[in-house]
Amino acid sequence: MTGEPSAAHAVLLTTAKQRLRTELAARRAGSGNTEGDRTARALELCAGSEIVACYASRPGEPDTWELIDALTAAGTRVLLPVLTREPDWAWYTGRADLRESRRGILEPTGVALGSGVLVRAEWVFVPGLAATRRGERLGTGGGWYDRALLKTAPAARTAILLYDGEVVDDLPVEPWDRRVQFILTASQVQRAE
Repeated sequence: MTGEPSAAHAVLLTTAKQRLRTELAARRAGSGNTEGDRTARALELCAGSEIVACYASRPGEPDTWELIDALTAAGTRVLLPVLTREPDWAWYTGRADLRESRRGILEPTGVALGSGVLVRAEWVFVPGLAATRRGERLGTGGGWYDRALLKTAPAARTAILLYDGEVVDDLPVEPWDRRVQFILTASQVQRAE
């Protein structure tokens, strides 16, 4: 026994994850989610950091633009994803220097720096639809952030931004799924257990 899931088990996990993504996305779209003080708490957590990686939020996701702009105004350099098949990053230099990617997500127009630049980030804020108190997260599919997080420095801290009610007891997890250390909702910060 290698500890790896069988092919049939892997298919069941993938199906369960996709079903849960659909359910959580519908719930998120149908509720009156509030941002609360999440941005202020995120800024508090990463205060003094020189480099922070963040995602460019889309409508319906927990907003990252206030955080990105506040970090930039404080002199922190912000890395945003460049959405190629494999993880890549570029510096955020202002909203005028963004373009819509193939997935409709805004990305920097500057020079792509490669996946290895993520090792310089002291904090990495990742998207997702839910997380457990243990830091397991359910992303939107594709594994982009799971692959990206392999490039973080050992001392880097990772956090997911969620709405209240999106911290759950259990999620289907696969061996390559990367955990986060902090969970920020509209009303609280939790350190993963």
